[in-house]
Amino acid sequence: MREDGRLLAIRRADNGTWELPGGILELDETPEAGVAREVLEETGIHVEVDELTGVYKNLTRGIVALVFRCKPSGGAERTSSESTAVSWLTPNEVSERMSEVFAVRLLDALDGNGPHVRSHDGKRLIPAG
Repeated sequence: MREDGRLLAIRRADNGTWELPGGILELDETPEAGVAREVLEETGIHVEVDELTGVYKNLTRGIVALVFRCKPSGGAERTSSESTAVSWLTPNEVSERMSEVFAVRLLDALDGNGPHVRSHDGKRLIPAG
């Protein structure tokens, strides 16, 4: 997240959807190091990892995603083999461009009440309980 409140997002090359930069950790990599590596690879932006803001489980695919709030520390926006666009979006643009299950991850990171724990089916959030 930039000081002006805009959030870093990518348009994925494989399916054209807007999402957070991210990916799979290497075996010997800490979560924080993996976040910094994936963001740099996909966006060209260097980040300092701040704090865990949410844990999100896709119940259909069995995937657990950890989301960390980060601060940009250098670099310049560029696309990669995994991204066709890199943009700093306002919270309203996040809600407009992203599906519910991805938008909530960025919006949760803004509210300061995390870490949030949420489940979804790949398209919609599933209420806790």
